[in-house]
Amino acid sequence: MGRHEPERTCIVTRTAQPSAGLIRFVLGPDHQVVPDLKHKLPGRGVWVTARSDLVREAVKRRLFARAFKADVKAPESLADDIARTLRDDLRQALSLANKAGTVITGFEKVESAIAEKPLSALIHAAEAAEDGRRKLANQLRKRLGDAISGFPVIQDLSNDELSLALGRSHVIHAALVAGAGSDGFLNRWHRYCTYCGSEAYQAGLITGAGAPTIMEPDGSERNE
Repeated sequence: MGRHEPERTCIVTRTAQPSAGLIRFVLGPDHQVVPDLKHKLPGRGVWVTARSDLVREAVKRRLFARAFKADVKAPESLADDIARTLRDDLRQALSLANKAGTVITGFEKVESAIAEKPLSALIHAAEAAEDGRRKLANQLRKRLGDAISGFPVIQDLSNDELSLALGRSHVIHAALVAGAGSDGFLNRWHRYCTYCGSEAYQAGLITGAGAPTIMEPDGSERNE
């Protein structure tokens, strides 16, 4: 029997849900509102659904002061600060996936990997040319057919961010081979996209619903 995950109540929506879908906040020594993204900081916490618009609403309506029952400091930049932290975490997760050997870079190598390896995602730099994206999408479509709609194509990070994360210059296209390292990266990517909103999510995933498709070497697919 699985362990029951405790539910917490969002101070904005007033709805209870598992803590994994919320961001915990605590007060720092100067009564500054501090996001506790790992749910580990000491002190009393209050919770907000993990979406940037709801964090902004909590700041605008001064809901942190009401929840903590104290005069607190919640900067207007709080929602954007969290987005930057989640983006940094995403880059770090990609670096870890690369160290685990689950990242392939270079257009030709990615093109070959689509046909030969069990992939869990494609990654394009935000500046990647449309022609390159289209050619790789066509390769995916040949292999997956209609199942392409469930395959993650990540294009949130810039060339500089990808190059820094992967320790090489001018990274434009990459593929993520299925494995423990890729799972960690995809989990952080989903969290980042969910936080930033549906527009960011749809920009990075061919479809916004369902589990991502994993391509097996024999051409079959499975869902995570």
